[in-house]
Amino acid sequence: MSAMKPFSIRRLLARDQEMFRQLLAVFGRAFEENDTYMSAQPGAAYLEALLGGDQFIALAALEGDNVIGGLAAYVLKKFERERSEVYIYDLAVEEAHRRMGVATALIEFLKPIASDRGAHVIFIQADASDGPAVALYSKFGIREDVLHFDIVPS
Repeated sequence: MSAMKPFSIRRLLARDQEMFRQLLAVFGRAFEENDTYMSAQPGAAYLEALLGGDQFIALAALEGDNVIGGLAAYVLKKFERERSEVYIYDLAVEEAHRRMGVATALIEFLKPIASDRGAHVIFIQADASDGPAVALYSKFGIREDVLHFDIVPS
């Protein structure tokens, strides 16, 4: 068994576009969807607005200068009350760094950011067949079994 190397968590800002592109590569490998994450990446102006805005949160787990994991989340302003929810859209860790607390550290790092954004809850989806993800997220909250539908816009 190899020794666990130290890692750090960093919130990515507008100036961190290159690190964000590394995170996209991690997502592509982890989800086996390289084309989705690598073939048509947004330009610099788009990323500057995305990473510099207040409706999107990107976190990177770093081993030195290397991105080994991260998450992308959206802040959803609610309409029925003056509050928000944070939706973790993607969370992934490089295979060699899994089961070392990286994903847990990412979620813990997100909590105070979500609170500062007025969120009353953070939520995430997982495939029922993804046992490790279900086990991880079960440590943090209450499981809800729901159906998900993709609707194509006209």
